[in-house]
Amino acid sequence: MYNGIMKIAYQYKLIPTYEQESRMDKWLDMLRHQYNWLLSDRFDWWEMNRTAIDVCPLTCSIATPREQPEYYGQKRSLVLLKKERDWYSDIHADVLQDMVKRVDLAFSRFIKGDSKGKHSGRPRFKAKNRYRTFAFPRVKADCIQGNQITLPKLGAIKFIQHRPIPDGFVIKRALVTNKADCWYVTLTLEDVSVPDSLTDEIVATEANSLGIDAGLEYFIACSDGTMIEPPKFFRKAEGRLAKLQSKRELRSKGGKARRKLNIRVAKLHQRIARQRKQWHFEIAEKLVDRAEVIFVEALKVSNMSRRNKPKQDEDGTFLPNGQAAKSGLNKSFADGGIAGFLNEILPYKAEKAGRSVRKVNPAGTSQHCAICLNRVPKELGDRWHYCSCGASMPRDLNSGILIKKVGLGISLTIKREG
Repeated sequence: MYNGIMKIAYQYKLIPTYEQESRMDKWLDMLRHQYNWLLSDRFDWWEMNRTAIDVCPLTCSIATPREQPEYYGQKRSLVLLKKERDWYSDIHADVLQDMVKRVDLAFSRFIKGDSKGKHSGRPRFKAKNRYRTFAFPRVKADCIQGNQITLPKLGAIKFIQHRPIPDGFVIKRALVTNKADCWYVTLTLEDVSVPDSLTDEIVATEANSLGIDAGLEYFIACSDGTMIEPPKFFRKAEGRLAKLQSKRELRSKGGKARRKLNIRVAKLHQRIARQRKQWHFEIAEKLVDRAEVIFVEALKVSNMSRRNKPKQDEDGTFLPNGQAAKSGLNKSFADGGIAGFLNEILPYKAEKAGRSVRKVNPAGTSQHCAICLNRVPKELGDRWHYCSCGASMPRDLNSGILIKKVGLGISLTIKREG
């Protein structure tokens, strides 16, 4: 049998000493300054050399010719950096080189796009609260001894090992992050002896499959009749968050009181995110116990939460376009975390349990009857499904049953819709 490579990530809470914490804070600050400098160097060259010669304006300044900043050239500049600013020698070489790689990835996604051709936004210069992670691309396999983890130039740091490293896995990479409450280390674990997943070979049948419709009224509506409402963690904490933010705005910028309130706001956001993630994992675990094959819609939540296009009349006056109501809808999408659940957490739990998550085309899954397959048009506000065949059920439940049928091979064609 062909052997694949399995990678997982475990995160642990660090308990550094005062000296170690001060040193890591200093590293982050120095890395941030160098990140911003290398990024500005890329932008300077790009702004002066991106226009083709045959389309340049007749009157323009000619840039001084120089080599284009690129990954390996900026890596070589670290040698000169350590000579001119010897305090950068305190940072491990692998950590500095990983910072250069981050610059290269951010700029490449902006100019060239990723493997799918999708471009990212213009990279931003990092403020102090936006550069919080540095990486060790290589660590020793035996870096964990008891309740301590040894990182290059930082020494042995205590950490809370709430779960042991699985047998057969080797530590390949370590990320150190300064979060709202404390420091964390994320270890990338790799096992080359794990065989490739055989979940794609599972044959879906009526008995071993489950269809799931994800939405806002019901977080999930399953084809077996299970319907779970979203807990709305952010909505419940919105009042406390608003009070803290209002109180913060009354404090002077840069003051100690404002910094303390910033920490309280960040911890509240962190708690909301952790509650949502924990709930997602619990729901995913229950779903993978019910079926071997789970069918979900191939949703593009980013398109669903996109801003409405502006409307103008003949005179150029902007007209109401419904964006105020859409903003509340977008907030509910973010609060539910549908995209993260369907694309990351559910597939992860399914693969770990030997199950399969398969995406189906969402076209027509809300506009047809799951019993007779006839087209039953609905508006977004119509939350109940009625059909002439006698079917009467919640709209989301009808979609869940229909998603399962589409996954099992029933196609909703244009001809059928007509």
